[in-house]
Amino acid sequence: MVKFDHMNMPVSDPFKSRDWYVKHFGFKVEFEVPERKTIALQDDAGFTIFLYPAAKPLDGAKCSLTLQVENVDDVHARLVKQGLKFTNPPAKYFWGYGADLLDPDGYQLLLWDEVTMREKTR
Repeated sequence: MVKFDHMNMPVSDPFKSRDWYVKHFGFKVEFEVPERKTIALQDDAGFTIFLYPAAKPLDGAKCSLTLQVENVDDVHARLVKQGLKFTNPPAKYFWGYGADLLDPDGYQLLLWDEVTMREKTR
């Protein structure tokens, strides 16, 4: 069996990123190592992202994170009210129905949900 368990993600400010992911997406802080400026964030399924300071500026290619949410349209509306700007609003794209935005370090977040993916991509 293989299971994707966790990933390491360099960020410019781990504490700022922690606060952003907790506030906007409900990630939980699993633990922190303050002297290393390392923070473990966990999603509802137990997947952990380790945030740590980038050794150099975050230029060039970055990974994209795909987040399954309860309802893309509702999450989009909530986040827009909180002042977040989306790169692409909820719509049908080549990969299905969803929306995307950038986190504070420019990592792309693709949002989708099972119901609208099924209903709006037919």
